Amino acid sequence: MIKTESAYREAVQKLKQDKAFIESEKNRFVEMGLEKEHIELAIQPYVSFHEQLKEEVDYYERIKRGEFDTVINLRTIGNTLIAYRIYIGMSQNELAEKLGVSPSQVSRDERNEYYGATIERIQQVMEAMNMTSVTKVNPTDIISA
Repeated sequence: MIKTESAYREAVQKLKQDKAFIESEKNRFVEMGLEKEHIELAIQPYVSFHEQLKEEVDYYERIKRGEFDTVINLRTIGNTLIAYRIYIGMSQNELAEKLGVSPSQVSRDERNEYYGATIERIQQVMEAMNMTSVTKVNPTDIISA
């Protein structure tokens, strides 16, 4: 997951480089006389990595626009906290300062997507970003004993 503006810029640049590399590899394989199906097999790993990075760039651009995924049963709250920080334009250093912790602590928390964080810790992060969340409970079928 892309978590900083500089990482985003690097990823966009890498996408451009990858696209050019994939095209040059296709041309090289054509010149070698490989059949189309063999060329596709040979470049598939490059295409796969390129598509994965493209998805990460697309996700970063969505969250910059404020388009967040739904949090279900708090499983993705960590990603949502990171996404919201990016959306409001707050750096990891600024968040660390507001929380009174080291920037490396915020970096570690985000690298782990806040896995294992307490509700109190999550609430502190949300308050530091002036973030509000709304939880809706959807009842499921109740099984009678």
